[in-house]
Amino acid sequence: MILVYATVQPLPETVALVEDIVVEYVTDMVHKAQDIASKRGKLLTEDFLFLIRKDLPKLNRCTELLSMNEELKQARKAFDVDEEKLVSPE
Repeated sequence: MILVYATVQPLPETVALVEDIVVEYVTDMVHKAQDIASKRGKLLTEDFLFLIRKDLPKLNRCTELLSMNEELKQARKAFDVDEEKLVSPE
């Protein structure tokens, strides 16, 4: 028996609603993080982590993505250094 799954496109109204919800959530989070950071005068990643500290799935996913981002930065940095050594005559 072969199962065939059709790709179903969501209704434009559904997409618009989800987009509105996400934009409202992100805007609200940024405003709250700005309020926290206003004492310091500088918005940091830690301000967002502080806001989601009680939502463990979000917090874990964010720390995972931040860690992965740091690993990618280090890999790019190592690649750039190796590339510069190959180009420049010694």
